[in-house]
Amino acid sequence: MSFHEIRFPTDIALGASGGPERRTEIVTLGSGFEERNTPWAHARRRYNAGYGVKSRNDLHTVISFFENRQGRLHGFRWKDPTDFKSSPPQDGAANDDQVIGTGDGVAVSFALVKTYQSGAQTYSRLITKPVAGSVLVAVAGAAQTEGAHFTVDSATGLITFLAGSIPANGQVITAGYEFDVPVRFDTDYLNIDVGAFRAGDIPDIPIVEIRV
Repeated sequence: MSFHEIRFPTDIALGASGGPERRTEIVTLGSGFEERNTPWAHARRRYNAGYGVKSRNDLHTVISFFENRQGRLHGFRWKDPTDFKSSPPQDGAANDDQVIGTGDGVAVSFALVKTYQSGAQTYSRLITKPVAGSVLVAVAGAAQTEGAHFTVDSATGLITFLAGSIPANGQVITAGYEFDVPVRFDTDYLNIDVGAFRAGDIPDIPIVEIRV
């Protein structure tokens, strides 16, 4: 899959609309009861960047970005202003925000995950596009230093511990970070009417999450 490690212009993304989408199949029985099932283990996020376009210069920026991604061909990074950290958006990320694994003295690589909790239920989301330089890691509560104790692959979200810093058996590994959503344009055609835009109509610029 072709993916460009470049972020969609943040100032435009901050004004966009969108969020997570689930797919639920519902069968209503003759009794009135329902049977519900989902073929998706994970949500898929959708956005409309048009709501973030405020000027003709913004339109020009989006067109340039669209052309360089060749429409739907190449994926890219997207900052979701409602969900872009291991912590709530208004809090600072900390190295104990998320549990990403438990050491066994052998494993050296651990994937970044974010866990969402509501009541007794939890949902874990794999984070594949952390922001370079933002990842904080702790092992058994002790802060680790990137480059000295571990490395981060910002293209995959994989944390790899270096020799001499491999977590021992039973040690809990935690992390804090900022991250982007891997996405692509959900159209090969940008239908932009400048006259309508001046009148207040929002251009339609659909964007959808992809698996990488």
